[in-house]
Amino acid sequence: MTDPRDLRVSDSEREHVVGLLHKALAQALITPEEFTTRSAAALAARTRSELNGVLIDIPGVVRTGTVPEQRLELRSVLSKIRRRGRWDVPSELVVHCDQSWCELDFAVARIPYQVVKVEFDVRAAHVRLMLPYESTLDASMLQVMNCRYVNKVRPGPVPGPQFQLSGKVRGGTLTITRPPVLRLGSVMVRFPLKIDRID
Repeated sequence: MTDPRDLRVSDSEREHVVGLLHKALAQALITPEEFTTRSAAALAARTRSELNGVLIDIPGVVRTGTVPEQRLELRSVLSKIRRRGRWDVPSELVVHCDQSWCELDFAVARIPYQVVKVEFDVRAAHVRLMLPYESTLDASMLQVMNCRYVNKVRPGPVPGPQFQLSGKVRGGTLTITRPPVLRLGSVMVRFPLKIDRID
């Protein structure tokens, strides 16, 4: 099992740590010289261990240990389910949809896990998943029957969380995609035009 400290980090995590260093500088917890050195180290960090190393002696900013796993069940009958924006994603998500509409937008969500498991129990529903730009997808355990299935996520090694899909989708539609994005510092611009803050 991979040690959480060895997990790869994304640009947004590096930028978040630089933001914490800004706050530490403003509170005189570090000197301007330390800020410069630590910011450079944060931007060059490849793993969580390296990234946490620049914060380890600053009180109140490093989260130690592993993130506890969480499970969330979403149920919908003849109604709508929507999750979007900066919502907290659990390690395991179970989606029960019966003749409903479901949108799960993970693009800028908070995902503290290396693997997110999504189990479907879907019948005659319209389901849309928007995965983060930096993510991978494993749909090998998913069963799709009499359903319009559109998967626009190309396989390949992309840094970030892996989404593992399982369960059954019977009837309706299932669309999986990633947003086209343009990142400008702490702002992510998505097309069609939508701006999300990611700091």
